[in-house]
Amino acid sequence: MTTEIKLPFDKEYVSSFSKDMGEPAWLTELRLNALANAENLPMPKPDKTKIDKWNFTQFEKHIVGSEDFSSLNDLPEDVRNLIDTEAGDQNLYIQRNNRPTYLAVSKELQEKGVIFTDIFTAAREHGDLLQKYFMKDGVKTDEHRLTALHAALFNGGAFLYIPKNVEVSAPIQAVYIHDDKEANLFNHVLVAADDNSSVTYVENYVSTVEEANGIFNIVTEVIANANARVQYGAVDTLAKGTTAYVNRRGVAGRDARIEWALGLMNDGNTVSENTTNLIGDGSFGDTKTVVVGRGEQTQNFTTKVVHFGKNSEGYILKHGVMKDSASSIFNGIGKIEHGASKSNAEQESRVLMLSEKARGDANPILLIDEDDVTAGHAASVGRVDPLQLYYLMSRGISQKEAERLVIHGFLAPVVNALPIEGVKKQLTAVIERKVK
Repeated sequence: MTTEIKLPFDKEYVSSFSKDMGEPAWLTELRLNALANAENLPMPKPDKTKIDKWNFTQFEKHIVGSEDFSSLNDLPEDVRNLIDTEAGDQNLYIQRNNRPTYLAVSKELQEKGVIFTDIFTAAREHGDLLQKYFMKDGVKTDEHRLTALHAALFNGGAFLYIPKNVEVSAPIQAVYIHDDKEANLFNHVLVAADDNSSVTYVENYVSTVEEANGIFNIVTEVIANANARVQYGAVDTLAKGTTAYVNRRGVAGRDARIEWALGLMNDGNTVSENTTNLIGDGSFGDTKTVVVGRGEQTQNFTTKVVHFGKNSEGYILKHGVMKDSASSIFNGIGKIEHGASKSNAEQESRVLMLSEKARGDANPILLIDEDDVTAGHAASVGRVDPLQLYYLMSRGISQKEAERLVIHGFLAPVVNALPIEGVKKQLTAVIERKVK
């Protein structure tokens, strides 16, 4: 049984918005069908976290007005530190709330047929290609109420397409700036890597306000076709008071690789799903996630790798630090479907708690429907190891500095996996700020 709700926007608004954006008919129809389904679909049910009283659907503003930045030097300092403002050959997209404000794609990539643009320009200028991938093999519009609402109301995002046999060596970066307390972001990011291609994409969600009351419904789809490789890095730092639903999903074809490095640093309540479907034989998925919770926030993180192809490999590594009265659930799921013989599913989840009221719960799950496979898991929840502190303090290091070193060492496996130096430094700085 589902509970019906009153959505904030009707079909007339959605149809008008789609028309104003110049979207093709197929996308308008997709939006309207999703809106019609949204009211009666159930909410997602993250394990061990009650979200029935969280506000994911009631808000007044779908779009907020934002000015362009006149130059990269006018960006907020937190954002400037993430990018190389002096680089001549950038591949960079910047979005301010709902508005695309900056785009640079090198001539070399343009000549190779690489497409990197905002999601609305992609719909207008590359509609057939977008339609091929948009919410088909990745996230579906009718999975639950929040994916349907996302499909109906998405109001930002980016599209990245890498043609066959094209290898992109330099990272491609997107920065989504949140600087309006009334902004609500339904962001859709689609990365499609065609056969024998490779790319590294890194994104940042950055709140430059300390507290807000916004709703963030973020969906990412990564499609890696045969023998393609996608490295996907992300650091999320949304403000206190925001409510976030984040769904990042990958689909890997034959001999394809999808590697995630995720720093989930939001200060508001968050539900995050990260799923990699290993469809093709010989496909590979690796997810590294680092989380820091503080204050009274509640978070739920589910990481899932599903093996369909033979000889597929899936790895999950999650490290979290909880302080104050924060609570987080870490669900790790490795699923090997019948027929995915000689596959390997491995996972490790570890939670470090820094205060008596902090709560962390690591739940490793293996679901095996095939005999000839390898699978394993490890999980731990505990406090800072006193032996490690004693060792460091015996060498003249203060207790506070010793704790800081232990925490950074604990989170290093994910931090070091981020492929852009500026983003790596940002994540390190965020961790420093949140655990001090």
